[in-house]
Amino acid sequence: MSESGHSPSKVSADAQRLFEDYCESLPDDERPELAGAFSFGDSRTLADTLVDLVYMGEKTATAPAKWTLEANDESIPEPGDHWVVLDGKGEPRCVIQTTDVEEVPFADVSADHATAEGEGDGSLAYWRETHLDYYRRTLPEGRSFDREIPVVCERFKIVYCA
Repeated sequence: MSESGHSPSKVSADAQRLFEDYCESLPDDERPELAGAFSFGDSRTLADTLVDLVYMGEKTATAPAKWTLEANDESIPEPGDHWVVLDGKGEPRCVIQTTDVEEVPFADVSADHATAEGEGDGSLAYWRETHLDYYRRTLPEGRSFDREIPVVCERFKIVYCA
């Protein structure tokens, strides 16, 4: 499964440099702020797999649990935010721009969103199974999984590659 939070406080010099390279490719009046840097997943292997899916254009969405973002003092993405995506070693691989954000209960995540995450067979059943496992592993202490946990469904597009 895929999600890690979005943390503006964890931006390495290499990630900042990649973002600056992206900004230099834009007109001065169109240069955005950097919202932060993050990797997908909760392991190096998963982070590498998922950033590769982003590169291939298969992954254009993610869905962290809102409770996890809050517990880690991580910001909830907003449309227009720009993020550096890191691989499993913490190396910057690309810049993405958030295009849409919707908070819904786990049970209401759509099949369209599951497909946009680009994982497994792209089905809602696969998404639910893998995300259920992921949320059970990563929810903050004192929280437990149920079908009503708030999920932050984010859509994004890749805007710059390393």
